[in-house]
This record gives sequence, structure tokens and C-alpha cells, in this order.
Amino acid sequence: MTQPPRPREVGQSRPRIDGRDKVTGAARYVDDLNVPGMWHGATVRSPHPAARIDSIDFSRARQADPEVAAITAADLPGPNVVKLIAEDWPILAAEEVHHVGEAVAIVVAPTRERARAAADRVDVTYTEVPGALTLDDALRGDPRVGGQVNVLASSNIDWGDVDQGLADADHIVEGEYETGWQEHIYIEPQGMIAIPQDDGSVEIVGSMQCPYYVQHALAHALSLEPDMVRVRHVATGGGFGGKEDFPDMLGAHAALLARKIKRPVKIVYDRHEDIVATTKRHPSRVRIRTGVAADGRLLAQDIEVVLDGGAYITLSPVVLSRAVIHAAGPYACPNVRIQGRVLATNTVPNGAFRGFGAPQSQFAAERQMDRIGRRLGIDPYTIRERNAYRVGDTTPTGQVLKESVSAIECLQEAETRTRFRERWQQFENARANAPDDGRPVRGLGLSLVWHGSGFTGNGEQRMNSPVTIRLNEAGAVEVRVAATEFGQGTTMVLQQMVADAVGVTAADIVVVNPDTVEVPDSGPTVASRTVMVVGGILVRAGKGLADQLMQFAKSDAASPIDCGPETNELELKAGQLLDESGAVLGSFSDIAAAYVASYGTLDITERFEAMPGIEFDEETYRGAAYSAYGWACDIIELEVDPDTLAVSLTDATLVYDVGKAIHPAMCRGQVEGGTLQALGYGFMEEIKLKDGAYMNDRLATYIIPTIRDTPDMDTVLIENPTPSGAFGAKGVGEIPMDGGAPAVLSAIENATGIVAAGIPATPERLFSDRMAGRVVSNDRAGSAKPAEGGPA
Repeated sequence: MTQPPRPREVGQSRPRIDGRDKVTGAARYVDDLNVPGMWHGATVRSPHPAARIDSIDFSRARQADPEVAAITAADLPGPNVVKLIAEDWPILAAEEVHHVGEAVAIVVAPTRERARAAADRVDVTYTEVPGALTLDDALRGDPRVGGQVNVLASSNIDWGDVDQGLADADHIVEGEYETGWQEHIYIEPQGMIAIPQDDGSVEIVGSMQCPYYVQHALAHALSLEPDMVRVRHVATGGGFGGKEDFPDMLGAHAALLARKIKRPVKIVYDRHEDIVATTKRHPSRVRIRTGVAADGRLLAQDIEVVLDGGAYITLSPVVLSRAVIHAAGPYACPNVRIQGRVLATNTVPNGAFRGFGAPQSQFAAERQMDRIGRRLGIDPYTIRERNAYRVGDTTPTGQVLKESVSAIECLQEAETRTRFRERWQQFENARANAPDDGRPVRGLGLSLVWHGSGFTGNGEQRMNSPVTIRLNEAGAVEVRVAATEFGQGTTMVLQQMVADAVGVTAADIVVVNPDTVEVPDSGPTVASRTVMVVGGILVRAGKGLADQLMQFAKSDAASPIDCGPETNELELKAGQLLDESGAVLGSFSDIAAAYVASYGTLDITERFEAMPGIEFDEETYRGAAYSAYGWACDIIELEVDPDTLAVSLTDATLVYDVGKAIHPAMCRGQVEGGTLQALGYGFMEEIKLKDGAYMNDRLATYIIPTIRDTPDMDTVLIENPTPSGAFGAKGVGEIPMDGGAPAVLSAIENATGIVAAGIPATPERLFSDRMAGRVVSNDRAGSAKPAEGGPA
């Protein structure tokens, strides 16, 4: 008989399940929620980067508003720390403050306005003390640790014989590269509601990426068992990493106030407070010394990565780890030494941000490749093509790249679509002969990047994350995971993957809202792991559910059969269960209903299983750092006003190997949105400090790209599948952050001849570079050992 086609959800761009509510305003974000009896919290913050707290006086606040209640560090019921990797980040400063904006006290009142007014009336006296406000200060020594360099984290890789490789090189090229802070600017600021319960437990409702992180942090801070802290995710307006770590702090503040007054408490920041108080991308300084053969092949790389961690450790060790692993770029080199450190400064702690250290180190790697090419007279495409990873190459951690290596394919596709080499040379020639007529000059820049998907090393094995698929009382299929939706499309792609695994349509799949009472701890929604890792476990669980139901149907409901790990013996097509001969056993819905009537609900729980041969030593940094890598080539075309040095982006060609595009439209959206964020990082988004305080502390002064700044984008998705991911998919959320900034600076150099080595490349910084002689004609000079160029 003719078989109906099997429905396929993966690879289709279905309408987003959450799209209509979000565009019509029906979606309820945390500040839309009201709980009966709810009060509002506000925070008293330090105006100093380094100071002793002499006294905290609430008299004026209480006289003006007797209902106001307040909490200081002395009132905490448990450890005064936000429990992350280390326990050094205080919930409230106790004796000293270590950055501007540090929380000193929290207050609560019946309305938000009264709470903020009360916070303004709290009188805190301080004695200022010396601090380290910049990386240069930190390198000279931190007063907090007796004038020593205060190292928050370190990480090193040593592969081959770097000293011998440098000695054997025909050319040695040196460069120093810097990146600044970057603010997340998620569309919805941080917000949490805490609801105390009669039994002493607490419920947290809020905007977050990682519900179980919040649960663990609050259980520790409140000295409660984890099951006494319930955490529910609600509609979340963006995260970019900024709602990975900081919700632990904000949730603690809300919970402490709620338990004190025995009422629900909401705390929602305005944009100014969000910028002043929350974590940022780590600033960086990277020095690279590269030994190169006469033909441009890399022989040795000696790299130093220094990140500014801010006042506390937060997630700096893992940010540094990824920065170091990616620091040599997607290029084969037999001898690599990478030394990485995170240093403490008296600035707001820096934490998780899309890309997680790789954008900083790969910015340096890509600008160094441009510098090498310039010295040797090799164009940016060719120098990369000559050195890019191929299958069989070995990374600095000793990982042999055995499959799904697409660096060359991305380069070639980008070249084909843009005629990069030809047009780059045309712009080089035009610059050399440009008339001084004030008309914009054009340039073309290129970057090639890679990005490991999932947690580094053994992170996934340690977590052993469970997922559950449930056949519920109504016979519907539920996905129960802690993966959160904050605009990136998690709900839709999980529906699609599970639908294909079970054999139904995406509309038949219900993704349960993350709630620590309802879903298992399947890990945080970070590190480009949701589709590849969580999705992969869900696909196994979905196949297990389908197999269980098919065996049930085949056995005439005699008894449920434990099928074990085998894949489906029978087929599920077009919502019908078929046996080996193709005979229809019944519709999925009928058989599911029959199963539930006979045996009740059915849970299939699976856990992460590492690919065979994937091993990593976290002490020596040897082995497979990631089971799969994404690859990408960005080509940016732009115009520069020769008088003002203002940059206007015109075109972007973005070629990305994503393994498999589960939802192509949203996948392209991730690439394009991430690229725009990376472009802003490269030439527009700037934070300056004065006496430890952010000067760019609101959207009037922290400038991000708008639609008028967005280039026309030609986005190409290459599908080179990995066996590590569901349907071959790799992570795509972070890699777009890696290539935009260096491609912009490469294009500026092509247009103007200015050799910029720091970002953001604002007109003022470009002018300074030009006046300092950092231009092409000077940067090419000299090609003999022992060194060429030196720090930029």
C-alpha cells in the first residue's frame, strides 16, 4: 500500500509559537505581573570604587516614610555571598565597597516610587581608600592584596616548542590589541518577584536564563534546602548572558525583603540602574608574537591574554578558559603558547556575555592575521586560506579535528559571493590614489572565526543533565527541560526536534514553562548548548517515547514494554503508527489515549551521553575542548568619511556553518542579530570611566546600532553536520559575536589605511591612531627578525 509521507519539522521555518503574543503585547513580562499585597524594593549603592563603610543611617528614610523597611549585610540569615564558581561576591557590602554601584543596603515600601525615595534618603558614610581602576593599575598592583597583582583566574596552554618555532621563523610579527566593556542592552531590564510562603519557603518569579542557578544561589544565601526555593521563569526580553549570573543577586535581594516583611516583593531596575549595577563583557588586552615562514605559514604563536574581571570573580574562570582556547584562532600552528589571566579592578564585576571570552581573543587573533598578511604582502583572504584548519589538523589542546571542519568552505563561499580579493585590491589601489575631495572612501574587511559548542571540556559530563518527555493525562507530549526562552527561539526549535523524534507535528508538542517544581535541571541556557546538547538528549527521549507507544500498540495493550536504548523498530508516519509491513496500527492520538487509559502518564527521562573518544584534562588543557565547532566568515563593506572618520556600514556577507538549521529563519536571525551586536562592539559601543564610575550609563550616551546603522546582509547557512548534535546541529547563538568587530577594523584599514588595534573604533580613536602614525605605510615597514612592528 502507498505510505503517507513522514512529517518533517526540522528544517522548516514555522511561525513562532510565542510570536503573536509578543508582537501584540499579550506576553506578560515580570513588570506586567502583580501579586496581591506586593511591595517594591530598591537598592542603596556605593558612589565610590573603593571605600570603608563607616555607618549606615536609615533615620531620614524612616522619618519620611515610617512603613519603609530595610536590610543590611548584618541582617542576612545565611552566607553573604552569591554562590557561583567562587564565594567572594557579597549580596550586600559589609565593611568595604569595591566598586561604584555596589549594593550596600536594600529597602522596601508599598510603591516603587516610595522605595526609590527611601533609598535616596539612606545616609551612608564612607572613608575612601586606594583602588585599582584600570588594567594598568591592576598590573602595577592591587591595594586590596598588599600591592600585589590580584589574579582572579589563570589558564594556560602549551603546545609544541614555541621558542624553537620562533627561532626557525623567517619573520616575527608582534601586536597588542585591546577591547573595552560592552553592555548587554537586553530589551527588558533585570526584574524579579519574590513570594514568601507560610512554611518558610520562597517562590521566585522573574526574567532569567538559568532557573536552577537562581535556586542554588538562594538556597545557599537563605540557608534553605533547594526544594524550599521554587523558581519560575516568565517571558524574558533578551539575555545575551546578562541574565545568567546577575539574577542570582537580584533574586537574593527580592527574597530577603519578602521574607522580612512577609509580603511579595518586586524589584525591577530602570535602564540607568541596570547599566550601573550589572555585569558587562570583560575588557581585554592581548599580546601576540607570531613566527611566520616566508610563504605565510604560521610556525609559532606566543600569546598573552589579560582580562579585566572587575571587583569579584563571578564567571571569570570559565570566560577566560574559552578565551584562551580560542586565542590562536581557527588556524593550524605546530607551536602555541597561551597564557591567560583575569585581574581584579575596582569596577563593576564582569561576567557572562554572548561569546564568553572568544570575541575578545579572536578579535586579537584576526587583527594579528591582518598584520601578518600586510607585512608579507599577502591579502587577508589568502593568509587565512593558507593557515585555516582542515580535517586532520590538531588544535593547541591536542584535539584532532576529525569531522565537520568548514573553515575553508566558509572562506570560499564568502569569496565567491563578494569577489573579495579582487575588490579588496581595488580599494587598496583607490586609497593610494584617492583625491582629497571629501567624498567617502570604501573598504572591505574579512574575518574567519570558530566557536566551540556546549560547555568546555568535561562540563556536560559533570552536569549529567536530565531531560524528560511526558505523555500527559490528555495524551499530549510534553517537553520538560530547564532551557529558557528569552527571544532566541528555544521553544520553537525544541518543539520541532521532539516532533520529528516522536513522529508528530510541532503543534502536537507542549513545552512546559521552566519551573524548578515542574522540570528537571537540564542545565543552564548558555554556551550555545540548547539545540546541540539539550536537543540531542530530547531526541533520544522522544524516540524512546514513540518506541514505547508502538510496542504497546503492537502488543494489543497487553503490557508496557521497556524498549531500552534501541531506536524505533517501527515507524510513525503522518500521525499514525505503522508496523514493519506498513500496516496501520492506529493514530498516534488514539494509541496515546489508550496507553494513558491503561497505564496513566508515561515519563521518558534521558541524560547526557558523551561522544566516544571525547576526553579533556582540565588541569593540563589537553584533549577535546569541545565535541563540535561552528565556523564562520564575515565580510564587511563600509564607507568612511575622510574628514570626520565616521563609519557607515553598507553590506555584510555572513557565511556560517551551523551543522543543521533546525529553523532556518530563526537561525539566520541569530546570525544577523549577533553580527549587528558584534559590529556595534567593533565601532560604536563605548563605556568610559571617570573615578571608577561609568560615564556612558544610559542609552543617551551608550550608543548601540539601530536599523539605520544596519548593513544589507547576505546570510548563507552551510550545513556540515556533526554527530555530536541533534540532526547534526551545532550551536549558533554565540559564534556571530566573534567575527564582526575584526572584520569592521579590517575594512576601515582597507578604506583609510588606519591600522586600528583597539575597539570600539570610534572616530575619536581612529583620529588618535592616525595622529600616532598607526597607518599602513608605517605598519608594513621592516620584515627582518627579530621583530616587526611591535605593540600597536
